[in-house]
Amino acid sequence: MISKWRLFIRELLQKLWVVTVLYAILAVVTNLGAIVIGPLLPSGLGASLGSGAVESVLTILASSMLAVVTFSLGIMVSAFAGAASAVTPRATTLLKADRTTHRVLATFLGSFLYSLIGIIALNGGVLTDNDRLVLFVVSIVVVLIVVIAILRWIAHLTVFGQMDDSIDKVEAAARRALSARLRAPYLGGHGHPGPPPPDAYPIYPNDIGYVRYVHMDWLQDRAEDLNCQVYLTALPGAFVHPGIAVAYILGERPKDDDKIIDAFTIGETRSFEQDPRFGLSVLAEIAERALSPAVNDPGTAIDILGRTVRLLAPLAEDQEPELSYPHIWVPALTLEDMMEDIFPPIARDGAAIFAVQMRLQKALLALAQIAPARFGKTALVQAERAQSRSHDKMMPHEQTALEAVVARIAKLAPTTS
Repeated sequence: MISKWRLFIRELLQKLWVVTVLYAILAVVTNLGAIVIGPLLPSGLGASLGSGAVESVLTILASSMLAVVTFSLGIMVSAFAGAASAVTPRATTLLKADRTTHRVLATFLGSFLYSLIGIIALNGGVLTDNDRLVLFVVSIVVVLIVVIAILRWIAHLTVFGQMDDSIDKVEAAARRALSARLRAPYLGGHGHPGPPPPDAYPIYPNDIGYVRYVHMDWLQDRAEDLNCQVYLTALPGAFVHPGIAVAYILGERPKDDDKIIDAFTIGETRSFEQDPRFGLSVLAEIAERALSPAVNDPGTAIDILGRTVRLLAPLAEDQEPELSYPHIWVPALTLEDMMEDIFPPIARDGAAIFAVQMRLQKALLALAQIAPARFGKTALVQAERAQSRSHDKMMPHEQTALEAVVARIAKLAPTTS
């Protein structure tokens, strides 16, 4: 789990202005350092090495970077709009957090500020030739960084915002969340499948929105201070409001509920960070949009089904839960819920498309073959429901083909006595 401060710092470093400010600080430090280092250099060294060219370099850098930043921002906004219309608006969150885009744009904007501050210092008349030489050397390094950033930006633009790139980002975000949940299926606490104890005290949130993150370390510290047990009822991704409890306290009642509520980050939208189901839901949205009559792209839906098998397959392996927060009890994230997030929407919108229905059944068959005991029963439920949706919309031979796959899944599904 990530602490509140680490999460804050990580989100802060993703802001465009942070790296830009660092370049501005570099410009100020360089000019101040030049005043200190310049007198230490041999007399006349700056003039002999062409320190007078530094102003021309900075002027060219300032004028070109301003144009590049404006052009790049236009491309970025177009990519966001394209992804929102062609993929899903939820995918734009990942595009906005793209590290390459952030670093490149921050480099362009930061180098513009660096050169602007350098020009101001040069025109201030306080720098000698040797001082200018120090500034010139640092400026050459900045130019090299800008050239590398431009090359990275050109390569990145060939895929940025495209359908495959957006889907790859959603799949990667879902995989990270699923992998983290596999390592800690109960977020590092105890598993608690049932309701909280009847004598537990409910904790209600002050805000209305989605649980984006649960800071388990914060919650554990508060539980230790109060000598109590905390039973979570709202996992990341849950929609909460002041009328529904996010947790229950068994033991000493806190004097201030905010000490417990502060462990929950609640926002207007869901987050991929701790919420594997959100990633699956976004993938389902992409498939639904592709299957809409306006788009009519069943190939994308078929691609999503293949990615779903890759994402869910690791769930077949039972791992020993980590117990890092012994005072906290957490409900499990069930396989049934995750499969419900992804398969029914595609089955509904692709009910009349045989290729999609066949791929959906084969995806469920693949999961059942990977781990019959783990996936078989749930896969059979989804397979039968999908077949029921499409039965009246298929030709007789197509119905027969789908029924054959469902029968294979049924043979793998464990029977209950």
